[in-house]
Amino acid sequence: MGSTGEYQLLCLENPLLGTFHNITLDQSLLKKYELKANDAILAEEKHMPLYEDVLSRKHHLIAGGAAQNTARGAQYVLPPKSVLYIGCVGRDEYADLLRSACDKAGLRVEYRVDESQPTGKCGVLINGSDRSLCTHLAAANEYKLEHLKSAEIWPLVQKAKVYYIGGFHLTVCPPAIMALAEESAANPEKIFIMNLSAPFIPQFFKKPLDETSPFWDYLIGNETEAMAWAEAEGGELKGKGVKEIAAYMANLPKKVESRKRIVVITQGTDPTLVAVQGEKDVKEFAVEAIEKEKLFDTNGAGDAFAGGFVAGIVEGKSLEESVDMGKWLAKLSIQELGPQYVSLPLPPFSLSLSPPLFPSAAFDHHAPQLTHNNL
Repeated sequence: MGSTGEYQLLCLENPLLGTFHNITLDQSLLKKYELKANDAILAEEKHMPLYEDVLSRKHHLIAGGAAQNTARGAQYVLPPKSVLYIGCVGRDEYADLLRSACDKAGLRVEYRVDESQPTGKCGVLINGSDRSLCTHLAAANEYKLEHLKSAEIWPLVQKAKVYYIGGFHLTVCPPAIMALAEESAANPEKIFIMNLSAPFIPQFFKKPLDETSPFWDYLIGNETEAMAWAEAEGGELKGKGVKEIAAYMANLPKKVESRKRIVVITQGTDPTLVAVQGEKDVKEFAVEAIEKEKLFDTNGAGDAFAGGFVAGIVEGKSLEESVDMGKWLAKLSIQELGPQYVSLPLPPFSLSLSPPLFPSAAFDHHAPQLTHNNL
């Protein structure tokens, strides 16, 4: 499909305001909040003052959460007014900061506002190559189907042609995911894309994930997530390699049979695997090497890959071109601190774009916008 009209891509997941602080010269915050130098945890009560503490120091702010990273990446590549992102925030200054950052990135957001919970946040303490992530999901956990089905939002759902769902939302509101899945099945020209997001999703949220599987037109994940899915699935997948797992996923029963399912599994620096329903061979796409001195941060590289890849799907590009677009955006993102999508060169592929190609994604608060891969 080629993109025609506004907001062809709709993304759903859990928005978080990322607060980044470099502790290389002063690691007192680690001790103060009992954090490990290289770790990712959910915040406890003792961690709640961390976010204001970081904001009181030199810091960077981002519009984070895995699918919001992907949405910003897709909008970075696509024509203006192409991408809409939905999630839940609180009624507070942090939500205002998220909206401002997304507005600067050209990303339209339609958040549900929860009156009882604050906006979700992730504090990121940077020490060289180490990252200590402390996440308070808060309002991000409070998305409701009623918002998606509301008179303001549902017409936008009906207008969109591609739905991209971050797997983390399976922990929040599976009925909203299924509403999008069923809408795509009822309108076979629409495309439903799911991201596995993390190994714990198939491990601990297998039932809601399985309910979405007949609707997958595209499934995106990495090799660790694929292996976790296979382990949870069990049976004949025991001891199988990633290629065989991808092929098995591609050939699961499918609701809309007129379009073959495609499974895309990234493997870091190893080739990206693509399995197509009904095809025996799993395709491999080499990942171009990057000079060691240019490699800065791999956090969020998967989100960036998904952003470029999904942008290709929206534009009606071939599978090969879409993978190349994903690799291009991911490669550039790892040369920044997270996928900032700031001051990147023009892509080596043609798009139906009107200048300016790339609106600035920076949210300047002492420094350029940064982002990270959500928990």
